[in-house]
Amino acid sequence: MKFGVNILNFGSKATPSHLATWATGIESLGFHFAMISDHLPVTPDVHARYPAPFFDPLTTIAWIAAQTKSIELGTTVLIVPYRNPIAIARATANIDQFSNGRFILGVGVGWSKLEYEALGVPFHERGAITDDYIQAIKTFWTNKKATHHGKYINYEDLYSEPMPIQNPHPPIWVGGSSDRSLRRAVLLGDAWHPINFRMDWLKNEGIPKLKKMADSLKMPMPALCPRIKFWVRSAPMDDQTRLAGEGTMDQIRKDLIDLENLGSEYVLLDSYEVGIAETAFLSDSLWNDLCIFAETTVDLENQCVNR
Repeated sequence: MKFGVNILNFGSKATPSHLATWATGIESLGFHFAMISDHLPVTPDVHARYPAPFFDPLTTIAWIAAQTKSIELGTTVLIVPYRNPIAIARATANIDQFSNGRFILGVGVGWSKLEYEALGVPFHERGAITDDYIQAIKTFWTNKKATHHGKYINYEDLYSEPMPIQNPHPPIWVGGSSDRSLRRAVLLGDAWHPINFRMDWLKNEGIPKLKKMADSLKMPMPALCPRIKFWVRSAPMDDQTRLAGEGTMDQIRKDLIDLENLGSEYVLLDSYEVGIAETAFLSDSLWNDLCIFAETTVDLENQCVNR
């Protein structure tokens, strides 16, 4: 199981040098990957949760790729309908080239109706748009001369090179827990990327629903690659109410053991607590927690949890 950290590309402390410190620091500790979030117009509702400045994820990942050597880099998640899929495919294929095959495309539909209105994209069609765009991206990635005919995007005989290094293409992680999202993960994704969940929900509801969806579509289960909290507390929290990754380091270790037993291939740690500005940057306390985690909670070299 690979372990990664969500680099926070927003907030008053977000600067190019600070983002580079995040990335190189995470890599120096031995973490396997880092991911970055997405918002584009940053409307008032988004700013209240994820304050500006907000660095564009694809531009930032391309820049971070030049600062690092080995960690995989991806989006958690790119809101697909916000951008033309040809532009997404071209930019991400370039990033995969520049990073020597280290890119992961995490995708989602987003939640801010105001952002959709600002971009002139129909909010209530975001799921269908996302499905069409993902198919268009995959076609562009995998054909030197690409053609796609869909409801929301049509193109014909487009020259797509340079193509991604990864074969057949960079992995696609699909976020969300609705039935539509699970269907998307099974049909179009390589992995399911759930966030903000309790472990009992994942074990008793989330994964069974995903398996049922895969069985109904006669498709294999996508890989499990969740994003969990990294909220280290000094006292134990109630296991019936806490989110995965929230609690003492021992409780976080227990969550990771559960995820390892469930076959999770990657786990992303997210330290940000919405509305708490001081959690939006790499503070000394967060760095200390990451160091302890890397040294005692997991075995990064062997990609497993210390038991």
